[in-house]
Amino acid sequence: MEQNTTLDINAINEKIEKESAFIDVLTLEMNKVIVGQKHMVERLLIGLLGQGHILLEGVPGLAKTLAINTLSKAVHGTFSRIQFTPDLLPADVVGTLIYNIKENDFSIKKGPIFANFVLADEINRAPAKVQSALLEAMQEKQVTIGDETFILDKPFLVMATQNPVEQEGTYPLPEAQVDRFMLKTVINYPKLNEEQLIIRANLKGEFDKVNQVVTIEQIIRAQESVREVYMDEKIEKYILDIIFATRYPEKYNLSELKPLISFGASPRGSINLATAAKCYAFIKRRGYVIPEDVRAVVHDVLRHRVGITYEAEAENITSEEIINKIVNEIEVP
Repeated sequence: MEQNTTLDINAINEKIEKESAFIDVLTLEMNKVIVGQKHMVERLLIGLLGQGHILLEGVPGLAKTLAINTLSKAVHGTFSRIQFTPDLLPADVVGTLIYNIKENDFSIKKGPIFANFVLADEINRAPAKVQSALLEAMQEKQVTIGDETFILDKPFLVMATQNPVEQEGTYPLPEAQVDRFMLKTVINYPKLNEEQLIIRANLKGEFDKVNQVVTIEQIIRAQESVREVYMDEKIEKYILDIIFATRYPEKYNLSELKPLISFGASPRGSINLATAAKCYAFIKRRGYVIPEDVRAVVHDVLRHRVGITYEAEAENITSEEIINKIVNEIEVP
């Protein structure tokens, strides 16, 4: 790092340390209700701070709904849950025009998408039309009903869930749509001692009340502060090397991956990897990004952006393993 930037970095660091003080309070408040699942809670915060959306994959009953509901209570934001089913229509998500006989006019009925925190439960159960209506709102941060356009409230976080086990009667998300999600997080079962605590709390029927510990304004301010987190040119180069290795593995001494990758990460992947690394640094209360921040989020950002070939599937090689090989090969600055 150059001498003249050291001062600026110290100033940024101090500012971020102050601005991110609420992270610990927010995490503690969520931990009152959510036992374990530290990874999921952290990823929710990254999505919230980075103004992105999250695709969660895990078997039913792993507190996915509880997590985003708890977060909305702790921030005192509005929360809505959409259960995706094969008979769902786009109007059920975004809203529709309703004819009012008395006034002989149409009035607008807003759908559940108009909330700060939206849970799209089992997104792969709904047909493509509904999925695209949700994804358009996610991308544009606005919704058009009739000839009126509504800007969605800030913060706006969609957490979509996918059940990896049951694939009957599902509509898999096309690659282009999956790419809209900043992170795809896979969550696993809790540890034995954690599950013991979950059983105890449920049998008692006593759950701590989640209080508002952060304001919506604080979150919006933090979203802006994340942009100020310093990222050195070497870190940018490191991120680009990882992304380009998913597209042209042969240029990075990884020729053996060439037949296994059908397509690499898009520029949206590099933007999201840089943003997620900044958010991770912010959560760790640092004003600058280090290579460990990139490595901490790389799997969640890229696992749905690296396509694998039939050959890879035949050899039981997952996109995770490909990312591991790339991360282990690319030189850390």
